[in-house]
Amino acid sequence: MVDENKIGEIENWLNENNIQDVEIMVSDFAGISRGKSTPKSKFLEGLKNGGLRIPESLFALTINCDFIGNDYITDLEEDLFLVPDMDTMRVVPWGATPKACVICDVYKENGEPANNSPRQILRKVLSLYEAKNWQPIVAPEFEFFLLSRQDDIESPPMAPRGRSGKQALDKGVLSLDALDEFSDLFADIYKYCDIMNIQVDTLTHEAGPAQFEVNVNHGDPLSVADQSFYFKRLMKQVAIRHGMFASFMARPYPDQYGSAMHIHQSVISSKDGLNIFADEDAKDTALFHGHIAGLQKYIPTLMPLLAPYANSYLRIGSGMSSPANLHWGLENRSVGLRVPSGGRAARRVENRIAGADVNPYLAIAASLLAGYLGMAEGLKPSEPLTESAYELKTQRLPQHFLSSLKKFQESDALREVLGDEFITTYTDVKKEEYAENFSVLSSWEIRYLLMNV
Repeated sequence: MVDENKIGEIENWLNENNIQDVEIMVSDFAGISRGKSTPKSKFLEGLKNGGLRIPESLFALTINCDFIGNDYITDLEEDLFLVPDMDTMRVVPWGATPKACVICDVYKENGEPANNSPRQILRKVLSLYEAKNWQPIVAPEFEFFLLSRQDDIESPPMAPRGRSGKQALDKGVLSLDALDEFSDLFADIYKYCDIMNIQVDTLTHEAGPAQFEVNVNHGDPLSVADQSFYFKRLMKQVAIRHGMFASFMARPYPDQYGSAMHIHQSVISSKDGLNIFADEDAKDTALFHGHIAGLQKYIPTLMPLLAPYANSYLRIGSGMSSPANLHWGLENRSVGLRVPSGGRAARRVENRIAGADVNPYLAIAASLLAGYLGMAEGLKPSEPLTESAYELKTQRLPQHFLSSLKKFQESDALREVLGDEFITTYTDVKKEEYAENFSVLSSWEIRYLLMNV
């Protein structure tokens, strides 16, 4: 329940913004917004009496909305209780009537946090840093494709038409002309992000046709994850209103570059606010090297949170600006772990492994957990790489979804932090999605097997 004084402030804010309805939402495993839209009066009533609820089965849904029951989530589908985080209350800029949205924390009837909530998973990881008086800072970079709206959703994706009326072609990395083609759409993105207080800055054209990248400003991981969760939904809504689709699929075009969510991460001391990754002479610290070593050791085990679908692995090691291993190096984009140049305050590592198809809460949690374990265990990384890493066979990433899922399921270190319930349920969901995916004939099977064997 929420304090009565706080409820009064919320009611005043809703009235000042003429809000009629409120969307109360959580993130499922796929990063999709789930919840309900409720009238303002019912929302306020729910804040007072704890009446905002969802069934626990929401966290046992596959991407195609099949329910996966297990010992933790049964057919009873018991209620979980939603507690809105009022710091995430925003005006929805695209609603036909004035509407607000808010992200919720999720609790069981006994008051304990729901173990399967992706937002709670991130909170668990952040609590490890807090106990050490460390404050992680993250900044994600989202790549995505704009796609033409098609009647046949099963047809191959096509780039949309720009302002010229012509189909968007690959104009190359950092093309300003490609940005101009969709300037009206991006004007709305910036306007809506401003309304929703999503702190985005640089917009660039990437290597594929109508492929773009937007950066979210660095900050507290929970706030940044909330903004990223909102941004992916906002991007899709804006695209629809401009007659397109926005896709964060890791590899929508088999012959084109994939889409990543690069995660820049550093750690400052909660006591003095200084970056613990570099000393006063801007030299790397043992903690920085431990963080990198933790990423090298634990990312292969955490891959299902950074590459959550079979399609995700089509991007890994493709040779198209996508790393195949976990080597690290200064200003080296061929490695999985890049260290950008800069002084003490800017010392950070860029995790280039995650695809754009991730759940932001889970991907940020996974990346920070790996780094934390490396610092806590005093690990040492490999030597930094100064040449191209694409063809190297060392520090290799898992090449197949099922092999990485097996590592994830069997890891005692992950179960100790993330919990048996989450590890088991997430694994069950991903196994079902994999089985569904491979129950459908691929175009390769139809072309080469159907009439030949």
